[in-house]
Amino acid sequence: MSLRHAMLGLLAEEPASGYDLLRRFEVSLANVWPATQSQVYGELAKLSADGHVTVSAEGPRGRKEYAITEAGREELRHWLLEERPRRRRDDLMLRVFFLGTVSPAEARAFLERGVQRMDALEEGLRAVERDTDWNDGDLAVNGRLVLEWGLRFAAMHREWAEWAATQLPSGDR
Repeated sequence: MSLRHAMLGLLAEEPASGYDLLRRFEVSLANVWPATQSQVYGELAKLSADGHVTVSAEGPRGRKEYAITEAGREELRHWLLEERPRRRRDDLMLRVFFLGTVSPAEARAFLERGVQRMDALEEGLRAVERDTDWNDGDLAVNGRLVLEWGLRFAAMHREWAEWAATQLPSGDR
C-alpha cells in the first residue's frame, strides 16, 4: 500500500485540506499506515501534478481543500481491486530469525517485550473503539473492520510470542 492510495481513499469520502487529512490519518489510519505532515503535503503535490486530485476550494492563509478527480477514483479502484497486495518486509520476523545470536534469556525478554507491545496496542485500540463516534458511513464501517483486524492481530501476536518463548532453549550461554 502507499500513502498515495490511502490519501485517495480518504478524499473519496469527502474533500479535505492537508491538515484535515493529517487529522484523519491520526484518528483512523495511524495503526495501519501512519503519515507525517511533510509526507501528506508532499503526496498532495504529487497527486495534484498527476491529475488525481484538484484544489476544490481555497481559504484564508493559503489553506487549500483538495478533492479527488475521476482519474484519482480510477487509480484508487485499480489499486484496490486489481493490484495484488504486497508484503515485502517484516522487521519483527527478521529479528526473530536472528534470535539465536543472543542468549536465550535475551531472546525470551525480546519476546516478552512483544507481548507487552501487543497489550499496549490492544489497550489503544480499545480506547479508539470506546471513544469513536461510529456512524454508518463507509469510513466508520470499514474502520470498524480494520479495528477488529488490529484487535485480532494483537491477540494472535501475543499468543505466538508466548508460544515462541517456550520453544527457546532453556539454558543460557
